[in-house]
Amino acid sequence: MFMRLASAAAVLAIVAGCGTGTATPNLGAPTTTPTTTSGSTATGSAAATTPAASAILPTIGRFKATGAMAVPRTYDTATLLSDGRVLVVGGQDPNGATLATAEVFDPKTGTFAATGSMKTARWGHAATLLKDGRVLITGGGNEGTAPLDSSEIYDPATGKFSPSGKMSMTRVNHVATLLQDGRVLIAGGADDSGNGIDSAELFDSATGKFTATGSMTAGRWGHTATLLQDGRVLIVGGKDGPDVFASAEIYDPTTGKFTATGSMEAPRWGQATALLASGLVLVTGGEDDTGAPVQTAELFDAAAATFAGTDSMTTARVGHGATTLASGLVLIAGGVDSNGAGLTTAELFDPTAGTFTATGSLASARGHHTQTLLADGEVLIAGGTDSDQILGQAELYQP
Repeated sequence: MFMRLASAAAVLAIVAGCGTGTATPNLGAPTTTPTTTSGSTATGSAAATTPAASAILPTIGRFKATGAMAVPRTYDTATLLSDGRVLVVGGQDPNGATLATAEVFDPKTGTFAATGSMKTARWGHAATLLKDGRVLITGGGNEGTAPLDSSEIYDPATGKFSPSGKMSMTRVNHVATLLQDGRVLIAGGADDSGNGIDSAELFDSATGKFTATGSMTAGRWGHTATLLQDGRVLIVGGKDGPDVFASAEIYDPTTGKFTATGSMEAPRWGQATALLASGLVLVTGGEDDTGAPVQTAELFDAAAATFAGTDSMTTARVGHGATTLASGLVLIAGGVDSNGAGLTTAELFDPTAGTFTATGSLASARGHHTQTLLADGEVLIAGGTDSDQILGQAELYQP
């Protein structure tokens, strides 16, 4: 038996191979992090991002329904491929079964189509687009087993998955980040007892092997990882058993070490982060150490190594998405409330004004969904949960 990581609104419970319709969250999987300019450095001060005069938001966007997935799923992953399509992998279906299936969304047709299946069914895994256009799938959980140490690679040219190297240990709800040199940093996650893991490792796509790197300063899952403009990786929040962290740390690929950095103003896990054009990192929502969804937001300044509070969101939420748009605004969409019910609300963060403003509502209430910035600037939102319902519907946010 292993620790099934329950919804952020629920209590952790030990279940193995359960067949309920209530699935478990991939809270360790980071939300979409925008591509950054290699070699640039973070600038600006988080404490100085709210000017006296607010900026004027452009026309408020809207959500529009698009084709549904072939299989309703949640706690899956969605990865933007080099050709503009989106690969959706694994997760759990409405019966609570873990999925090996995958499908691809084509924005030209607005439809999903089945593609090759993984060798191993998994949820709570991580998916990373490699520099050669393939997608690395790592770890996760499976029905009635301990977390996985296996990995596999999806090749868009063939539409097939192939086994790859094994990680040094099993992990679920970990984070995976493509570094500027093409390696992938795998950090943290949970073990089969729901305890946080402090170990980290690097995947080399040339050899297909994982090698150990420095350990984090704390074992954590439900954390986020954001690639900074200078090539380092910011790790924020998360939890270890009942402990919820306000702490953060930074991985430096030149030294292979993690170093503690400034702490957030409030502990949180299951939050969403987004890199801003200024180099600041926006941290939104999550769940605090009392089990309540969080409405507050903070900004991390890499140059000063500090967090500073900014305007609060219009709605408290956990299991939501955060996507930096081409305009520089950040779309915050969906999530769940304290009862695990999905939210239809969405809002935009304006980095110039430091404020959140409501935008169009989702067609379907949902949390623990995938949120992917497309090449044309629209955002694909797919799957997720609304209480004990698992969704197959998808929609597009049009800025």
